[in-house]
Amino acid sequence: MKLGIEANCKLSFDYLREKDRTKHVHKLHPYKGKFIPQLVEYFVSSNFKKGDIILDPFCGSGTTLVQANELGIHAIGIDVSGFNCLISEVKLLDYDLDSLEKEIESIQKAIVAYEVDSNITVFEKELDTRLKEFNRKYFRDEKFDGENYRREKEKEFLQIYEDLINKYSIELKQKSEKSFLDRWYVASVRREIDFVFELIRKIKDIRNKKLLAVVLSRTIRSCRATKHLHLATLRKPQYTTYYCQRHKRICRPLFSLGKWFGVYAKDTLRRVKEFNRLKSNSFSCVLAGDSRDLNIFEEVKKKSSDFYKLLKKQKIRGIFTSPPYVGQIDYHQQHAYAYDLFGFERKDDKEIGSKSLGKSEKAKWNYIDEVSEVLINCREFMVDDFDIFLVANDKYGLYPKIAKKAGLRLVRQFVRPVLNRVERNKSAYSEIVFHYVKS
Repeated sequence: MKLGIEANCKLSFDYLREKDRTKHVHKLHPYKGKFIPQLVEYFVSSNFKKGDIILDPFCGSGTTLVQANELGIHAIGIDVSGFNCLISEVKLLDYDLDSLEKEIESIQKAIVAYEVDSNITVFEKELDTRLKEFNRKYFRDEKFDGENYRREKEKEFLQIYEDLINKYSIELKQKSEKSFLDRWYVASVRREIDFVFELIRKIKDIRNKKLLAVVLSRTIRSCRATKHLHLATLRKPQYTTYYCQRHKRICRPLFSLGKWFGVYAKDTLRRVKEFNRLKSNSFSCVLAGDSRDLNIFEEVKKKSSDFYKLLKKQKIRGIFTSPPYVGQIDYHQQHAYAYDLFGFERKDDKEIGSKSLGKSEKAKWNYIDEVSEVLINCREFMVDDFDIFLVANDKYGLYPKIAKKAGLRLVRQFVRPVLNRVERNKSAYSEIVFHYVKS
């Protein structure tokens, strides 16, 4: 009603709990701009059958591929971001769960030993004790006297914090600010990141190595030196204690990552086990590349000869994807910490509709051309009677032009109200699921 549009309320899935919208491996790593698995399941299960092959040429964190696997449908995902491909791949790999548990336990023991040997442990323990006492005394509830009171108490605890920093000789800023890892992490966290990454590099099972790299990435995202309110959208590094708008008390930056690595490793293991019980034996293939010119047959052949034979015989039955929105997200930059740590080649210039390109008329026309090129290229590997489903917030009316350039005919469009959002801005908006066939 607020949106003032004729919408299919059933497609909002607003009745679902957050744990349902992020079931099993879908929450292995944060990712901006992904759709919920129930939306994929609704359309894929209604329009494709077990044994079909579907494609997501903007696969992002792999939601379409995971849901296709649950349904016994073969799936191919393409993404220009190497890190996005890693996230997608680790969701779909088959793991030796006993081996994985042992690797996690071994790394956690090493982290505990590392932190005990450091004075960071005793520093954090005293800091947390003083912080807890202070917050209990001055921020017991939210009935305190406004902005001036908060600033006064923030300043008062800052002196306690600085005394502890001096007492334990804690280094805050790193010597360099050249990279993301240099700028956005307290010095002790940065050293610990390198320590844990070196442990992961030594793991022999490549599947475990990849999964634990994603766990580390998820961990360091949460350990950035920033205010809790700005975790989703960074503003400036925060190396001191501060009054936290989210928690209504004085909070602090992190000086170690062991606690969060343990939390995320345990959560990841649980989610992998849950998905393992649901997985089918269908093929899944993640390809790193540009969907505008990628030879899908040849790239799948490099990954799996069996899947290649099936693909050549059947071809791709359809597409379910959500192209990037115009000027909305810089997909490489949202995981800048991971690119710095793992050394993936950044291909920001290959992103379609990236935020850095803006929302000018030129940017919109480029977007029309580039999304059209993706669809035209993908059609070369598809059956003649394909079905294409594109999820988009088409407030600029670009998709009729895209369809025309790509030789597609609109069958139907579904207006979906988006009501459950995790960002700070939770205002409702709508997106459209376009169903296209060959014109």
